[in-house]
Amino acid sequence: MKTPFVTKEQLQEITKTYPTPFHLYDERGIRANAAALKAAFAWNKGFREYFAVKATPNPYLMKLLHEYDCGCDCSSMTELMLSEACGITGEYIMFSSNDTPPEEFAEADRLGGIINLDDITHIEAVEQALGHIPETISCRFNPGGVFQMSNGIMDNPGDSKYGMTEKQLFDAFRTLKAKGAKRFGIHAFLASNTVTNEYYPKLAGILFELAVRLQQETGAKIAFINLSGGIGVPYRPEEQPNDIAVIGEGVRQQYEAILTPAGMDDVAIFTELGRYMMAPYGCLVTTAIHEKHTHKEYVGVDACAVNLMRPAMYGAYHHITVMGKENEPCDHMVDVVGSLCENNDKFAIDRMLPKIDKGDILVIHDTGAHGFSMGYNYNGKLKSAELLLCEDGSVRLIRRAETPADYFATFDCFEEFKHLSE
Repeated sequence: MKTPFVTKEQLQEITKTYPTPFHLYDERGIRANAAALKAAFAWNKGFREYFAVKATPNPYLMKLLHEYDCGCDCSSMTELMLSEACGITGEYIMFSSNDTPPEEFAEADRLGGIINLDDITHIEAVEQALGHIPETISCRFNPGGVFQMSNGIMDNPGDSKYGMTEKQLFDAFRTLKAKGAKRFGIHAFLASNTVTNEYYPKLAGILFELAVRLQQETGAKIAFINLSGGIGVPYRPEEQPNDIAVIGEGVRQQYEAILTPAGMDDVAIFTELGRYMMAPYGCLVTTAIHEKHTHKEYVGVDACAVNLMRPAMYGAYHHITVMGKENEPCDHMVDVVGSLCENNDKFAIDRMLPKIDKGDILVIHDTGAHGFSMGYNYNGKLKSAELLLCEDGSVRLIRRAETPADYFATFDCFEEFKHLSE
């Protein structure tokens, strides 16, 4: 059983001002989590978390994390612009993109960010875009094959479009060094949403051994190693959460066993977490508005896949709490659905829940990352508001809901649409 960070009484008060659906974030939880991550890696003098902006691109939340020395991992022009608007620039930006337009390399360089190259051909692309190679630069590594740990296959990097082979990485470091690069970083992402304390230490061991060989064989100064994302969250109530203190200690042990003996104990450790930083501290709040009894039992809510795409896109599980009925038996099998003209617009399929009545408020858990940010406007649906439940119990609007005027704004080249966007 998952317990929401907000009560039914609080939601009833909130909905007097902000109608459902909306995304709600927990300031207290976000702050505590950011502090715990920082403490877990305090043993590394250069440690920095680069929050994956793609997960939750909200300036208020980005600024909140920056209070804990977090930077921004950006992958597009608008994410770079958003970071600059938040006052987050320089080496607090890690620009990790792929298939990158030249103007985005140029913007990342203008902001003083660290460019993380996805492919060896991007060396030439960066040089053409900037007219030079930055003195600090990173390269993304993909070892290929299947990534395994003691608890089985975790992911398949060999099937991923990201990163360079080991040979390409060595060639890239030599080329970049010859072109003037002085400080190098290594980046890798080998598994997604791992709910195990073993993943980061194992990844760290792989990258630390690679870093030693790279520095010894190419002469390139390894300044940082970016362990990227991959630390997951327990979407299902029976799953156990990761222990970030245990993970940080596991990485420290690998560091002292591999990098320290090689004289590389000045290497900074970076992380690039999105889901871990935000997912458990956000929820989608929606209201039951219809029921349907045909070949199956359906509960219709006022949210849809526009507000949370993951179940429709991946078949992802998100736990649902019917507020005020937490202690009632889950004896009704239903599909919880939205209103899109798509049959995959379902938040839950054959889910056992308490009896849901029209007007009940439902909390869909763990939507703080890759929730609002993956929204879209199919069927002309409008994106919802984002609210912050502050530490003092008050609520702050941190993004208003879209209006029809927003939807029609890009038709301003048509005279007959201008009045709709005003």
